[in-house]
Amino acid sequence: MRGKNGPCERKVRLKTINPHITCSLCKGYLVEATTITECLHTFCKTCIVKYLEEHTSCPKCGELIHQSHPLNYISHDRTMQDIVFKLVPNLQQSESKRFDDFYTTRGLPIPKTHPVGLEDQKDVTKEERTQSHANDDGDCHRSDEQVNVFLECNAHHLKSLKRKYIRCSSQSTITHLKKFIALKIYNNIDRFKDVDVLCNNEILGKDHTLKFIFVTRWRAKDTPLKLNYRPRLEI
Repeated sequence: MRGKNGPCERKVRLKTINPHITCSLCKGYLVEATTITECLHTFCKTCIVKYLEEHTSCPKCGELIHQSHPLNYISHDRTMQDIVFKLVPNLQQSESKRFDDFYTTRGLPIPKTHPVGLEDQKDVTKEERTQSHANDDGDCHRSDEQVNVFLECNAHHLKSLKRKYIRCSSQSTITHLKKFIALKIYNNIDRFKDVDVLCNNEILGKDHTLKFIFVTRWRAKDTPLKLNYRPRLEI
């Protein structure tokens, strides 16, 4: 906007965007934002999981998610959760405190990693987090639902992968794939930003999970999920 004395800022009130960052089930701000991959409506994780224990359709639009396994078609929406925490003052801190109080009042050990994203707590050192990960069972997401992916180079001057077929967790994101590709073709994982990954000639978002892509872009086609990669085209 431009006023008499030049450009001016237009402030947007939080209540104006509340409908976009609140859960329609509990009417509160989104916590552990979880999106249904079929219709892209987002809810609190606990709200939608509890709802889908007795229903198979989206509570907002009525879209059928899956007749028997609807919980397999929801995914954590990290981007939406980051937006909510940035917009709502002190929400992340208050949810972290509620999380701690829940375990403390029940005499249970508090997990090192908070679901609300506070992993940089002052009372948990980097060494403690590293040791916590080292003490895990080493599953490396092998118990997750797996996706078969065929990676094909889409540029003649770019080196192709020797092993084009990979199998990985359905929760892996496009960023994970880009780092894998950069390591293989450039021998430098930091160059992952120089790579684009496409499905059906559409550039995929860096936070999209393979599960989301398979359901929304590849559902009607035979497996494996076929993706192309190419150097990023700078404009």
